[in-house]
Amino acid sequence: MSTLAICPGSFDPVTYGHLDIIERGSKVFDHVIVAVFNNRSKDPLFSVEERMDLLKEVTKDMDNVTIDSSSGLLMDYAAEKGANVIVRGLRAVSDFEYEMQITSMNRKLNEDIETFFVMTNNQYSFLSSSIVKEVSKYEGAVTDLVPQVVEEALKTKFTQQAR
Repeated sequence: MSTLAICPGSFDPVTYGHLDIIERGSKVFDHVIVAVFNNRSKDPLFSVEERMDLLKEVTKDMDNVTIDSSSGLLMDYAAEKGANVIVRGLRAVSDFEYEMQITSMNRKLNEDIETFFVMTNNQYSFLSSSIVKEVSKYEGAVTDLVPQVVEEALKTKFTQQAR
């Protein structure tokens, strides 16, 4: 049986922590759709289209990874795509409680789709898009946290906002 996995997130912006999970998922599952979701409880720095463009650029060498977006429920999106797996990254124990609640609700919505948790590489366990944005906003170095194309996009975005 072919496994189609969805790796959902807001990716605002994509970090090396995200890429670690995406790449590892791509080695386990036949195909991975990285799905950019527009979380209405967050105020994104980048538009969905900008986030998708950045993801396409940084995953272009991963043959079995595609980038897409959705604004609905993850389980509806996964069923529509014919996915049988959700891949979620965990940074620390603090992530587990939140992810467990989400996974329990997702299981209630569609018990045919399994969730797989992947522990992030220890070097990225502190990393979040929020931290990257905060450091970049004040012109701090994010070179070791995000790919160069993302670092450049952050600089451009914050320069535009400062005008």
